[in-house]
Amino acid sequence: MMIRYETHPHSAAKRTLSGVARVLLALQLDGPLLIGLALVSIYGLIVLYSASGQDSAMVVRASVRLGVGAVAMLALAQVRPQQLRQAAPWLYALGLLLLLIVDMLGVIGKGAQRWLDLGVIRFQPSEIAKIAVPMLCAWYLHERPLPPSPFTLAALGVIILIPAGLTAAQPDLGTAILIVIAGALVVLMAGLSMWYLVGAALLAGAGGWLGWSMLREYQRERVFTFIDPQSDPLGAGYHIIQSQIAIGSGGLFGKGWMNGSQSQLEYLPERHTDFIFAVIGEEFGLIGLLVLILLYLFVVARALYLASQTQDTFSRLLASSLALTFFVYIFINAGMVSGLLPVVGVPLPLVSYGGTSMVTLLAGFGILMALCSHRKLIGS
Repeated sequence: MMIRYETHPHSAAKRTLSGVARVLLALQLDGPLLIGLALVSIYGLIVLYSASGQDSAMVVRASVRLGVGAVAMLALAQVRPQQLRQAAPWLYALGLLLLLIVDMLGVIGKGAQRWLDLGVIRFQPSEIAKIAVPMLCAWYLHERPLPPSPFTLAALGVIILIPAGLTAAQPDLGTAILIVIAGALVVLMAGLSMWYLVGAALLAGAGGWLGWSMLREYQRERVFTFIDPQSDPLGAGYHIIQSQIAIGSGGLFGKGWMNGSQSQLEYLPERHTDFIFAVIGEEFGLIGLLVLILLYLFVVARALYLASQTQDTFSRLLASSLALTFFVYIFINAGMVSGLLPVVGVPLPLVSYGGTSMVTLLAGFGILMALCSHRKLIGS
């Protein structure tokens, strides 16, 4: 008699999942976070194809850049926190050097001198500062008593404001704001008394008053446009008016993929970069926007959970800053496109077309995974 053994399909599925988990563990990658990032990126490529006017070449270039970012994420996930901590001052120094070089020799595009062209690649050195600044702030606070003293806060202010000032001079006010926020989040996570927070708010107000006199004319126009877009509907207010029309016309379910009139007829400027959020609202409606926002919230929540599992001061502060900075990206872009915030030129993370920004974001998540995977190694 021949005995037949049958393998239950659920057992095979469990073995497959177990094998995937082992691979992710070996590569120091977090599965849920990786899935969230992948879903956001795929969503972005689908929207980009429509927003670019069905430009397949642009989608391919964006896919290549996402691939480069994924390689950077994988590579950085293998680095130990101690090595990251040791590299922080050197990365910060490299970022400052590149910012100085770009201010002198950088490529000018759209009225700004923000890029370095090395022949093979063209990138924005200010993107490096988005990671280098919180890394150095966390490095500086690692062996100092918390909450930080006034002297420590002053030193951190210098660390943050130097690269932010060099970036604002390019001019790139949006990236400069993000650099300040990334560093400030590290300081906030270190713990501050209410008096320090009140003092910081007063200093920010005084700085805003002083900074207003230093803004360029087009930057002031953006603030006036934010207050009253209809004051110049065919000039400075054109972007935000068309964006609001696009989002409002999408309704609950949208007009359908590649059927948005504002985007497809090119009424909406910068539709594949800064204003791609409006394309989603027009073509996929409120439901499409909510799906994307839920994916973003999942990524942020998972990143914050991983940050909460780290064991040392450097890892906790840096991981928290990286997670919250990603949320700030989303908040600023969505608020800017919907008219709730002034236009500052911040892309929608992993969705807007861009090069250095995509790579930097994924590299940051690689660092975050490295900080958490080291905790697992210690606890095992």
